[in-house]
Amino acid sequence: MKVAVVFDHPCGEQAGYNEPHNRSFTSALLVATVAALKARGDEVDAIDLHADNFDPVMHKQDLQNWRTKPFVDEQSQNYFERLYSSDEIIMLFPMWWEMMPAMTKGFIDKVFAKGQLRAVKLGGARREILNTNIKVRILTVSGAPTFAYKWIYGNPVGRMLKRGVFGKSAIKNFKWHNFNAEDTTPAGRQKMLDNITNVYFTRIIHALNF
Repeated sequence: MKVAVVFDHPCGEQAGYNEPHNRSFTSALLVATVAALKARGDEVDAIDLHADNFDPVMHKQDLQNWRTKPFVDEQSQNYFERLYSSDEIIMLFPMWWEMMPAMTKGFIDKVFAKGQLRAVKLGGARREILNTNIKVRILTVSGAPTFAYKWIYGNPVGRMLKRGVFGKSAIKNFKWHNFNAEDTTPAGRQKMLDNITNVYFTRIIHALNF
């Protein structure tokens, strides 16, 4: 399969190798995930928003383009075409204040423009952006335990993405898995990475529903 990985972390992929003063678990999760996908024989198209200097702000002209044109700008259109040609999308980012970072939110705002929508009526109005058979996987890293994120904070990102962004587009093959790396030991974090093949390709099938 072709898998598009949308990665959002300012430290980038280079912080994923456990080097002192230059390490991020989110980056390490990217490295482990890409390795697992390639080991499975998948073609991986990595989109690193920070490395691409993506501007997440919807400026006035961007908004006018969003309303009146097929795409906001050439970079956003390039991203859209890469998603559209993929069999699976993985979005990988940390949770900041129980929400996604600005880069990820801006990516959604700009890439899923009005010009990309197709109205489909099957017992009611429905909007399609991507192939409805595409798989969507959300991998997040949080400082709060997953149960707290889900039950105390109401899982805002999961609800927004599943019911809002992708649910409105009739995409049903959606799973979310959260990694609470902060509340575990270095050995525990390494075990998460070592077991990413099992976590992503097996246990994520039974990921939390919301």
